[in-house]
This record gives sequence, structure tokens and C-alpha cells, in this order.
Amino acid sequence: MTARAWTPVGADRGYPWLTEIRATILLSLPLILTNLAQTVITATDVVILGWVGANHLAASALATNLYFALLIFGIGLVSAVSPMVARERGRNRHAVREVRRTVRQGLWASVAITVPFWIVLWNTERLLLWLGQDPALAHLAALYMRGMQWAILPFLWYLVLRSFIAALERPFWSLVVGMAGVVFNALIVWALVFGHFGLPALGMFGAGIGSTLSATLMFLGMALVCVRDRQFRRYRVFGRFWRADWPRFLALWRLGLPMAIAVGLEVTIFNAAVFLMGLIGASSVAAHAIAIQIASLCFMVPLGFSQAATVRVGIAYGSGDTAAIRRAGWTPFVLGVGFMACTAVMMFLVPETLIGIFLDRTDPSNAEVIALAVSFLGIAALFQVFDGAQAIAGGMLRGLHDARVPMIYAGLGFWGVGLSLSVLLGFWVRLEGIGIWIGLATGLAVVSALLIVRWLRREQLGLMRGGTEPIVAPISVH
Repeated sequence: MTARAWTPVGADRGYPWLTEIRATILLSLPLILTNLAQTVITATDVVILGWVGANHLAASALATNLYFALLIFGIGLVSAVSPMVARERGRNRHAVREVRRTVRQGLWASVAITVPFWIVLWNTERLLLWLGQDPALAHLAALYMRGMQWAILPFLWYLVLRSFIAALERPFWSLVVGMAGVVFNALIVWALVFGHFGLPALGMFGAGIGSTLSATLMFLGMALVCVRDRQFRRYRVFGRFWRADWPRFLALWRLGLPMAIAVGLEVTIFNAAVFLMGLIGASSVAAHAIAIQIASLCFMVPLGFSQAATVRVGIAYGSGDTAAIRRAGWTPFVLGVGFMACTAVMMFLVPETLIGIFLDRTDPSNAEVIALAVSFLGIAALFQVFDGAQAIAGGMLRGLHDARVPMIYAGLGFWGVGLSLSVLLGFWVRLEGIGIWIGLATGLAVVSALLIVRWLRREQLGLMRGGTEPIVAPISVH
């Protein structure tokens, strides 16, 4: 294999590390803001339903966590579009047909994975009752889900298109569309829950319908960008959409499936924590929902750096530049972990202020939930650095198309260590919610250590695919 005679985007012969920092920040910032916008959409639903009552807040947490337990699998699958497109750009920066094939099959894969998800989510109330949840909360959660479950397909299609333009290192339009989604979601959910703008007051069901409408709007916005913007329309990503491309479809699943399982194992451990909290009480569920929303908002920053690492490493990987691979990995890692260290300090110093965004601190009926949320945030502060490290290290390895071993690490760390310890400390040692959060923190620490060691091993061996395929002769950029 011969390296292409062009340097990866952002390479500089005089100051390669400074150039990489600049390129990483320019790529990461719109991705971070877009991730924050998507999290704000979920947080908005939580806030609005919290105004209705604590039971509605708890029920929305149960429904949302079941929904994301499935959605995140689809997100992991279609995220394979980004490293595949990036690698093609590394091989040939002017590639069009190969990029188009990958994007189309990402859209196909979204359809394939969504249909069984819809069948499962239609039975939300039965599932929650089977998991031992309160019948009243299960009924409210099912109402919410009946409106929200249809958002999966348009949201996955939106993510495929977002991955496409991110891999082209042009993520600005995804930010514009994401911000529009935030505003639209807040207005439509508020209107459908309480009955404003002449719309009926649909309560929980209205919040779910609002989420589906928001996801649909975001996909349509991205689709419009892809067919109208001159930077993207030459790829004709929707042209002959119906044409089968089984080799590329299978290639996407080979990379995307372990990615989906890995990210699914990570997210579902937090979903499992919600159900464990439900066995303790409604106050614990509500407090956990608030604490996890705050932690999720912070996590959007290292997630953006992780996505940027996948693209930057993927381009360097495709061009066969060993030094560029190293720079593209460590630059977002240092930036993202440094940010998470700052958020840990914030959670220690002002937890009540953060919680006050979600609940009225002057209302005596909220006192128990607030006290629990403060204790949960104290532990969340401890694992912030680990959470950022494992997210970015995973993105670095995905840029190398290394997904199978990280998937095994996720299973060992999150479920083998994290869940076991959460159950042990929460119910046997009787630390309840505190014990569950300690288990989560420990799982994150284990996974981050394993992923970092794997990246270091790949550097030392000079190998790029699971320790078996040598990197092609590097192109010097010094």
C-alpha cells in the first residue's frame, strides 16, 4: 500500500502540534455545541415535565432511559459513517463515489435497526412493570413513549448526515440545525404539554410528540443542507437511494456493530442505574435524573473531542502518516480531559446552584430530592476525568477502525465491574443511591485505563489495526 502524496488536513511543516491543536479546536467546537444542543433538547423535556410534577419527572426519566437504551445502539452503528468517510478522505481527499456509498448505507442501516426498536418500545408499560417499576409511573412513561418512539428514524438519519459533513471537516451546518432544533423543541413541547398556541394539552404524550417533530425537523434541515450547499451536493448522497450496495452495507455493520455494542454497554449501565434507583424510590429516580442531566451536559465536550479525534485520526490513518495519527489522538485527549477536570471542581463547589436549574429549591417538598442530587453530584465530580478519558480514547481508536477490543473492554468495565459493584454497594451494603453511583464511577475508571493502555500499545508496536496490520510508510510533516 502506497501513501497518497498529500498531507492530512491541518498538517504544518513548521509547527505540526500547534496546527493540530488549531484544527482540532475548529472541528471540535461546532461538534461540542451541537452535542450540547441535543442534550439541551432532552433536558428541556425534563424541565418542562418537572413543572408538571415529581411523578411526571420520574416517569419521563424511566421512559427516556428505556428509549436511549435502544437508540444509543443505533447511534453507535451509524457512527461508523464518520471513520469510514474520514479514511476514504485520507486515501483520496477528492473521493466522491466511495463517500456516497458509505452515507447511503448508513441511511439503510438506520431503517434496518429502527423497525425492531419500534416494536419493543410499543410495549413500554409491560417492560417497565416486568422490571418492577411502580405501575403509575410505568403508565405515564408509556404515554410519553407512544409519542417519542417515532423520533428514532429521523434522528438516526440526521446523525448519518451529521457524520458525513463532520468527516468532511465542515460541521458548522450541523450546529445551525441543532440550535434550530433546540428552539423548536422547547416551543412545541411546552405548547403540547400545557396546551398553548391553540394546541391541545396532551401532557406526557404531547412531550413525546414534540420530540418526534423536533427530530424530523432536524433531519429535514440537514437534508436540505446536503442537497443545496455546494460543498456537499456534489456527493449526491440521496441519489438512487433505493439501490442496494451489500458489500458496503456489510462493511458498515462490521465496523459499526462492535461500536454500537460498546457504546450501548456504556449508556445502558446508566439506564440500568435508573431502574435500580426505581427499586429504591421516586425521590432517588428524580435526583438521579437531575444529576445525570448535569453530568451529561458536561460530557458533551469530551464527546465532541472524541468525534473530532475519530475524524482526524481517520484521515491520518487513511494517508498512512504515523506521526499525524499520534498528534491527532493526543491533542483532543489532553484538551477534553483538561475540561472535565474543571467541571469536577464546579460540581464540588456549587452543586445546589446547578440543581436549582431543574427544581425549585425553596419548595420544601423538593428537599429530599435536592439532598440526594447533591450527594450524587459529589460522586459524579470524582469520575468526570475518567468519563472524558474513556470517551476520547474510544474515539481515537475508532479512527483506526479498532472497535472489537474496545467493545470487550466496555463489557468488562461497565457491566462486569460497574454494575456488579453498584448492586453490591447499593443493596447489599445498603448505601442505596450513593452505592450505585460509586459503582458507576469505578466502571468508568476501569474502561478508561484499558483504552488508554491499548492506544499506548498501538503506538509502541507501530500497528494500526488490532495489532496485526503495519502502518504504511509515514509521510514526514516536519
